[in-house]
Amino acid sequence: MSYIIGSKCIGTKDGACILACPVDCIHEGEESMYIDPETCIDCGACVPECPVDAIFDSEEDAIEAGELEAVKNNYKFFGLKYEE
Repeated sequence: MSYIIGSKCIGTKDGACILACPVDCIHEGEESMYIDPETCIDCGACVPECPVDAIFDSEEDAIEAGELEAVKNNYKFFGLKYEE
C-alpha cells in the first residue's frame, strides 16, 4: 500500500512533501501532488510536512475518509489502473 494525497491538496500544492521524500516518489500534477504507488516506501516522511494534512497513511484510510476519487486519480496520474 502507498501513501495517498487527498483532495485537500488541490489548489495548495505546497511542495514541502516533495522535499521530504527520500525516494522522490511525489510528483506535481496540474491540480495536486501525487505519490507513485510503485515507488513509495511507506516511510511517512511526507506526512508531517503537509501544511493541509492531505496525506493518508494508506489507500484504505483515504477511501474510508471519502477520498476514493483521489486514490483513482493518483493511480491514473502514473498511468496505472486502480483495482477496487
